[in-house]
Amino acid sequence: MPSVEEREILTRVGPGTPVGTMMREYWIPAAMSSEFVADAPPVRLMLLGEKLVGFRNSAGVPGIMDQQCPHRCASLFFGRNEAGGLRCAYHGWKFEVDGTCIEMPNVPPHLAHPEKVRARAYPCVERNGLIWTYMGTRAVPPPLPAFETVLMPKAEMRIFFVQRSCNWLQALEGDIDTSHFGFLHAGLVAADDAPEGHTARFALANRAPEYHVADTDWGTMYAAYRDGDPGMTYWRFAHYLFPFWTMPPDGEFKKHVVARAWVPMDDTHTMFVHLSWTQNAQGMRSLRGGRPMIGASMGNTYLPNEPDWYGRWRLAANASNDYQIDRETQRSGSFSGIEGIHLQDQAMTESMGGIVDHDAEHLVVSDHMIARTRRRILLAARACSEANVTPPGVDHPEVFHGARSGDFMSSNSLGWLEAYGNEVRASANPAGVLRSAG
Repeated sequence: MPSVEEREILTRVGPGTPVGTMMREYWIPAAMSSEFVADAPPVRLMLLGEKLVGFRNSAGVPGIMDQQCPHRCASLFFGRNEAGGLRCAYHGWKFEVDGTCIEMPNVPPHLAHPEKVRARAYPCVERNGLIWTYMGTRAVPPPLPAFETVLMPKAEMRIFFVQRSCNWLQALEGDIDTSHFGFLHAGLVAADDAPEGHTARFALANRAPEYHVADTDWGTMYAAYRDGDPGMTYWRFAHYLFPFWTMPPDGEFKKHVVARAWVPMDDTHTMFVHLSWTQNAQGMRSLRGGRPMIGASMGNTYLPNEPDWYGRWRLAANASNDYQIDRETQRSGSFSGIEGIHLQDQAMTESMGGIVDHDAEHLVVSDHMIARTRRRILLAARACSEANVTPPGVDHPEVFHGARSGDFMSSNSLGWLEAYGNEVRASANPAGVLRSAG
């Protein structure tokens, strides 16, 4: 269990905090490309506890900057996005996407000095439907991320965002907790209900797997294992990747390409960013005979976006309506009574509170991956903030090429890392970068 000091480090992300400092070393997925429209009004963004505005100039170039105008600190959200820049509504000062002030129309020309003023702006790059920003201190940002999912052609990617009202870490930890599948998502499903030949039957027959957990170049990984067919072991591999990414195991390993970001908006709000291959092998969504698995839908129903700081990508089913839980369905057909795998997870992590009280936890062996990951984050954050040690993967994003998640069976004669390496080498490689970690 983390100490009080460690809990503060793990959960706080604002400027000057250890984890916030570490995260600012990486490129961050800030928005969908579709959210920024040329010459349209700016969009409020909350990232790592900072209030920002995003916009797209007349040439289609995206920009993200501090919401306060550097003149008198009025909000640039009320500005006019026009003719190649964002103009403050208060006195008309105008800024390019990089923060350069180009006009001071309320100052006599011979006294104006726009070249001496800059709005605080962060570098932006647009790739495959996402706008990325770098919030660190480097004059030259590090290389862009190199996950399989962000390197595939845009037409082969599925992207969606969902906001969660809780701390980033407790949201992320749901993705590295494999044993909850047999309860929250499939607690009333028997092994014999699994489609014929589907490996999920082993997870349903034994809902208390054993684990291997290890540090990796990209973060941490676990292998949950159970008996499979005679002479075989059934594996579910998943990863935590710096600084806030996961690869969950919900699909056949060879055809499962996914990465999920848990981007901290602030200490108590998180933006979930899902990236996956359109040809992904999905986990179990239906039962034997093609019957639907109650509660297993993947779609999201959103509230209309609003212009406030927390107004983007909110689900219609939320804490205010108890996630639209159906108690009758819970009694007879769904363990949770909540419709949708993502919503089931969201209800659980939000129900812990804005920041979970770690003193109230009682971690057990099935939480080994969570404890290991917390320790890995703590060590990297302290090294970055106290000794200026570059965190994993910042300068060498190719280390992430060794990570792939999913389930499979292998011979009992193979060790877990050997089985993993063999499966990586035999997998589909749509981005052309997947490689065995050795």
